[in-house]
Amino acid sequence: MFLVLVVTPELRGFLARARGGAVRLIQVLIEDEQLVLGASREPERSWEEDYDRFLLPLLDDQEPCYVFYRLDSQNSLGYEWIFMSWSPDQSPVRQKMLYAATRATVKKEFGGGHVKDELFGTAEEDICLVGYQRHVSSCSAPAPLTLAEQELQRIKITEVKTEISVESKHQTLQGLAFPLQETARRALQQLAQKRINYVQLRLDTEKETIELVHSNPTETRDLPRRVPTDTPRYHFFLYKHSHEGDYLESVVFIYSMPGYSCSIKERMLYSTCKSRLLEEVEKDYNLEVAKKLEIDNGDELTEEFLYDEVHPKQHAHIQAFAKPRGPAGKRGHKRLIKATGESRQDS
Repeated sequence: MFLVLVVTPELRGFLARARGGAVRLIQVLIEDEQLVLGASREPERSWEEDYDRFLLPLLDDQEPCYVFYRLDSQNSLGYEWIFMSWSPDQSPVRQKMLYAATRATVKKEFGGGHVKDELFGTAEEDICLVGYQRHVSSCSAPAPLTLAEQELQRIKITEVKTEISVESKHQTLQGLAFPLQETARRALQQLAQKRINYVQLRLDTEKETIELVHSNPTETRDLPRRVPTDTPRYHFFLYKHSHEGDYLESVVFIYSMPGYSCSIKERMLYSTCKSRLLEEVEKDYNLEVAKKLEIDNGDELTEEFLYDEVHPKQHAHIQAFAKPRGPAGKRGHKRLIKATGESRQDS
């Protein structure tokens, strides 16, 4: 059974009104399996002056929460906001996992285009004004790079520029292609044949190869423990579940990157090798990847999170736009023409 958190009408309406600029701070809580409105504050002074005196009194050292904080800067959509996830160390583990698994839902409900920065904190110094300024400085002032790292950065920039939209062609994508070691190849073949249900891979940055870490049997509840907290990894997981009465086995690719505890070289290598690895897996092993995820914390990998990612709820609410009829008597009967090479999408 999958836990689905409901956004209350009060919260949804408040978030929509708040984006206009009349609100400085919004607190979102989880109560009785619902996302509800907590506290809110209207702006009084500049965003820096309001920051600590509005935010810090709301931080309970045993209760997680989400906070949206409005800056005074604007982009094309309106005011820019900081999205904060407060998860104190002393709060119950179940609460931490619930908030971690729901973070993407809350951000999507608010509108990701309005969010300029994201903060995660377990102590006040992580997300107070000084902590936020430290975060901004660390993002804008990268450490000095070696010649090899500068080349990796150039490749990364090129990769980002070529991924203009979901329609971009694979042949324009540039990146590094480390070869798969034999044990890794065999594990991926076994996964494609559904003889195993999990494969974890790592990069050997010295040999410039992709190696198998392990392919131990793994259930969904085991996934959080499979994610290292100090080094990146690639994971392929055969997600077995039911959807609308049908039993499904969907391959999910998970790219785990535990933040800035990793070196710049590691972050760049894993990022640039990822696309070429997925291309090879899908082409050479006929392994259809249903969903590609990027996480920084294994606690995000709950049953509910995977289900919502593989079967996004918003897709069920998209309505086709009905094109108005043209003037009567001006044209002949319309003909349905199927474009050459057009593929039929399975329902």
